[in-house]
Amino acid sequence: MKILKDILYKVAIESVAGSTDVDIQKIEFDSRKVEAGDIFVAIRGSLSDGHDYIQKAIELGAIAVICDTLPSTIEKGITYIQVKDTNAALAFMAANYFENPSEKLKLVGVTGTNGKTTIASLLFQLFKKAGFKVGLLSTVKIMVDDTEYKATHTTPDSITINHYLNEMIESGVTHCFMEVSSHGIHQKRTEALHFVGGIFTNLSHDHLDYHPTFAEYRDVKKSFFDSLPKTAFALSNIDDKNGTVMLQNTVARKFTYALKSYADFKATILESQLSGLLLKVNDNEVWVKLIGTFNAYNVLAIYGTAIELGMDSLEALRLLSDLESVSGRFQYIVTDSKITAIVDYAHTPDALENVLKTIADIRTKNEQLITIVGCGGNRDKTKRPIMAKIAADLSDKAILTSDNPRNEDPEVILDEMEKGVDAHNYKKTLRITDRKQAIKTACQLAESNDIILIAGKGHETYQEINGVRHHFDDMETVKEILEQLNK
Repeated sequence: MKILKDILYKVAIESVAGSTDVDIQKIEFDSRKVEAGDIFVAIRGSLSDGHDYIQKAIELGAIAVICDTLPSTIEKGITYIQVKDTNAALAFMAANYFENPSEKLKLVGVTGTNGKTTIASLLFQLFKKAGFKVGLLSTVKIMVDDTEYKATHTTPDSITINHYLNEMIESGVTHCFMEVSSHGIHQKRTEALHFVGGIFTNLSHDHLDYHPTFAEYRDVKKSFFDSLPKTAFALSNIDDKNGTVMLQNTVARKFTYALKSYADFKATILESQLSGLLLKVNDNEVWVKLIGTFNAYNVLAIYGTAIELGMDSLEALRLLSDLESVSGRFQYIVTDSKITAIVDYAHTPDALENVLKTIADIRTKNEQLITIVGCGGNRDKTKRPIMAKIAADLSDKAILTSDNPRNEDPEVILDEMEKGVDAHNYKKTLRITDRKQAIKTACQLAESNDIILIAGKGHETYQEINGVRHHFDDMETVKEILEQLNK
């Protein structure tokens, strides 16, 4: 049981109607989940407005309402708190309700367009191997030391974040690594969290269905670093043109990493193979079981973070050499007939280009590269022709197919993708709407030593069509088809 006035600490309140000296059970922002004694926080979302459900929440037993606009009817016995921003209010209230768990461990946030999941997940792995109890909040999963929970968003809502952070405290976790999305920052989900460090990976074309301009997308990311405290560190990739922008106004301790520029943490790629990378990191050589230039950047971010969190540099390098790749991130199999199939989450133009260039660096050019790619429905439409162009330009054959069409017609999505394919690439580009059939076709076209890249879904084990999720796993599918063909 909590007292309402205690969990309103740091909330920007504009007016109060009723008593704040009341016991409350829990906080809810989904009116359907409200029970007797709860607080209901009215959030304005893209699809619905919580203010429309205030009366329903009261009928279900809410004894307090947090809103930015008071309803026309004020019910007796109900406390109404008018606030400036209900998203920010929810963040502070959730943190207060769980007694600010982020202040009781070392929480590091990772933000940027690509690499967030890999960096956060590998930091989790590295610190576990170093003997710490560790937490992870990622797109792929949530980990409370050895206990795994399913993830539903890149950055969960404020209540979920604090709930799991509190579980981590109760389990003795000392370090937590968290993906921080632009949506999460913009919707104030991370507002009341105490970070000891922030990592910037890179910035490229993504989420322009949500952010009206690229400048806003960049500035939202930057605001995460602007909010870091003096005691925290800010680690930024300065080979990215926005890397220095992220550090402009932060009061945190500033550190940089790069492959091309002068930086605090610098690496040179000595060897690049399908089995891994040989890197010179600052003055030491290390072999890692991660593939491609983009992973060299990820290794630097992980190494720099480990050092800033107090780990010995040689110990950090030793542990780096033992890390395993993350599910759905350049995962590959090689069949008995020497066909290589790679599954990768690349779902932005920049990520797709990085993966294809990585494959180009390690292939002999005597084999053909077949790329299967799709674009999600109800998401940023402007990247569709760009993704198709990159796939066609950098592959020997490109197959355009469905990703998660969601509530859009997949044929329309493919029409928009096809517009990006240059005329001279038409002959090597196929259009196969059914994703399984697209993968099967690629496998049938592949010969010994050929490479198949299946891009876009990575770790996801479903395909969303007309709002319904159907089981679909790229790696499972390609394995099954290649085994059948092998027989």
